[in-house]
Amino acid sequence: MDLHFGDSKPTDEERAAVDAVLGPPGSSWEAPVSWGAEGAWGAERSETDLRWARGGRPARERRDLLLPGLHAINDRIGWISEGALDYLCRRLTVPPAEGYGVASFYAMFSLRPRPATVLHVCTDLACSAHGASEVCAGLEQRLVAGSGVQVQRSPCLGLCERAPAALAVRAGDPVRTAVAAPATVESATLAATSPDSADEEPPAALAVPQAGDDSLVLLRRIGRVDPTSLDDYRANGGYTALRRAFAIGAAGVIREVTDAGLVGRGGAAFPTGRKWQATAAQPDHPHYLVCNADESEPGTFKDRVIMEGDPYALIESMTIAGYAVGAHKGYLYLRGEYPRALARLTHAIERARARGLLGDDILGQGFSFDIEIRRGAGAYICGEETALFNSLEGYRGEPRSKPPFPVEKGLFGKPTAANNVETLVNVLPILTMGAEAYAAIGTDKSTGPKLFCVSGSVARPGIYELPFGATLGELLELAGPPENLRAVLLGGAAGGFVRPDELDIPLTFEGTREAGTTLGSGVVLALDDSVPLPRILLRIAEFFRDESCGQCVPCRVGTVRQEEALTRLLERAGDAAADDIALLREVGRAMRDASICGLGQTAWNAVESAIDRLGAYA
Repeated sequence: MDLHFGDSKPTDEERAAVDAVLGPPGSSWEAPVSWGAEGAWGAERSETDLRWARGGRPARERRDLLLPGLHAINDRIGWISEGALDYLCRRLTVPPAEGYGVASFYAMFSLRPRPATVLHVCTDLACSAHGASEVCAGLEQRLVAGSGVQVQRSPCLGLCERAPAALAVRAGDPVRTAVAAPATVESATLAATSPDSADEEPPAALAVPQAGDDSLVLLRRIGRVDPTSLDDYRANGGYTALRRAFAIGAAGVIREVTDAGLVGRGGAAFPTGRKWQATAAQPDHPHYLVCNADESEPGTFKDRVIMEGDPYALIESMTIAGYAVGAHKGYLYLRGEYPRALARLTHAIERARARGLLGDDILGQGFSFDIEIRRGAGAYICGEETALFNSLEGYRGEPRSKPPFPVEKGLFGKPTAANNVETLVNVLPILTMGAEAYAAIGTDKSTGPKLFCVSGSVARPGIYELPFGATLGELLELAGPPENLRAVLLGGAAGGFVRPDELDIPLTFEGTREAGTTLGSGVVLALDDSVPLPRILLRIAEFFRDESCGQCVPCRVGTVRQEEALTRLLERAGDAAADDIALLREVGRAMRDASICGLGQTAWNAVESAIDRLGAYA
């Protein structure tokens, strides 16, 4: 392959950032000698280098390190220069044009110079309903050019229970972060200008209004157990499930999960036991396990709370899943906007590895399994499993066509089981209480407990755990609904609205489907009549337009046309409004029928439900 690189050179700091991920260059073919204003960099070609070029296939097989390398540069410098990108691509034998395509795909990376500190201010649904626009306007006035801070309006940061939210990221070695939530102009400014002086983040238990309730299953340890202590976790039932998994064998684990009726909690509701069985049965090896912790659906924050408040539970459940499907390597794909979860999980993995609970011969059972964390970089589409695989492999996070399905050819073309955080942690109670007892929770078709992310116009926003079958009204009563409730959005931006007189909808996959809406990932956003619904709908359209990967025409064009029509509807009425609504229906049907993945297929859902159920533009 003839790779053409530019003349730009990396700085010493940029090279150090890349080498920290990839190790020092193995030959001058990876980093040829060059002289510039900063002196020499790279290495002169030795006699061995002149005989043959090292790199090629071994370097290309490390392409999956492209995303970690981009993170390393962006974290250290604050942006990715042409010289730094060229150096990273040369080290990995990746065409620079492809490297640029990957780097430009993610919202958290910048390919242009910017201040070392970036203040991400959420302007998505929950934060928008709590005055995020006013906070942004105040910050943009205060942190003007020359302040050393760039204010960036951001999609959901996963801090919806503390809306409005802001995340400050200051580049350096190490990178530093600070959260302001609920954010004011003053607290966000402090987080951006003095991250070390910003208030310490509250414990994860504050996001769980039910913390301490003995009836909880998935959230029972949050608020009771020190999330940094492996001993505390084990003293509260930790690793009991893994020991039972080894006792009944991999096939027994799959049978228990199947009999329990566990289905995916990310929204698709695919039976987990079937997925694991199909992966385990594949003759091709190695098998992989992927934990999808890139919860980017606006209004979703349940996985964040689990990872921050009970990280060892996720590690144990991933180990069990790896054992069941015959995987010896697990990848945890974590949202880039979750620095606290990253720190907690990194610490927990290190402690588990040191105590023989990860790595070779776990618990003396002859089974080897390890977990590697890979950070996302701000791309909602990477929540789709095949887009996530592409991202992990060092390509643009664009969905793949199916078949083949991931259980046959997933990550690196090998059989892969992919589950989200909530799905995986459900495996622990299944094994400790037994499939029959677990299946007795909930309903016949939707078994077990479910986590709901309640935010918006409620008195007690947070994560709630209820058995499947509880009604929407019962959930809102726990959260403290407003007297002037206008609508409830179920399932996030990809979900649908329901009216205040529809609160008897049972919160099950089949119950919401029969009611003409969706449960999705468990988002419940309550809006009172002070929230301008047309503005919320426009924000949803802007979100999908921004997050479309652009791979297929129906979604790439349709999301833009949807946003344009909703923008016009803010000012139009009568016949003119009817024309735009007719256009929205036509565009929505095209996206739903012809888009390659769930993003385009669901981009019209919330708008359609607002028009038909709420009479948004009547």
